[in-house]
Amino acid sequence: MGNETKRPATYEDLMALPENMVGQIVDGELIAQPRPAIPHAVAHSVLTGLLLSYFQVGQRAPGGWWIVLEPELHFAQDVLVPDISGWRRERMPVLRREPFFTLAPDWVCEVLSPSTRNLDRNRKREIYAREGVGHVWLVDPAARTLEAFARRNGDWVPLGQFSGTARVRVAPFEELELDLAVLWPPELEVRELGEDGVLYGE
Repeated sequence: MGNETKRPATYEDLMALPENMVGQIVDGELIAQPRPAIPHAVAHSVLTGLLLSYFQVGQRAPGGWWIVLEPELHFAQDVLVPDISGWRRERMPVLRREPFFTLAPDWVCEVLSPSTRNLDRNRKREIYAREGVGHVWLVDPAARTLEAFARRNGDWVPLGQFSGTARVRVAPFEELELDLAVLWPPELEVRELGEDGVLYGE
């Protein structure tokens, strides 16, 4: 009995999760989390809308991207669900009729929460680097920060950490001046639900 090993998670395990859970498979481990709290959802939604309107569907925008909300990415045995991803259309001219992507995005954004912060910063970023993702943003609604990284020779190089109400231009979307203030409305900026059910930051 002492020699038993835990079997790697399968896609069937992922599909069996309740609808209110977000599931991923990282290094063979099934990771399931509930839908995030309101500050996370606000930053997530606003940033997606800005990028969509400027880089995908805007009348006078640069265009050239597919911006996708919570795509399911299949990388060998890993199944990841970043908050937002973007593909340059020159690499992916059309979208295939499939429920998941196997082509690594050019850019990934993870919106951090207490339950996902370590996973997003470490194991998932390692997989993104391995698969050739060019840029990663980490948005933290609790700290009101945006950290940007570019992949250079297989490693993540910091491009900067931006905070508060700064107006910034960040690769790979330098054409857009991003007003960080719109990502965290004042009534939500200091309240975030932790894993233990306590609101922090008050």
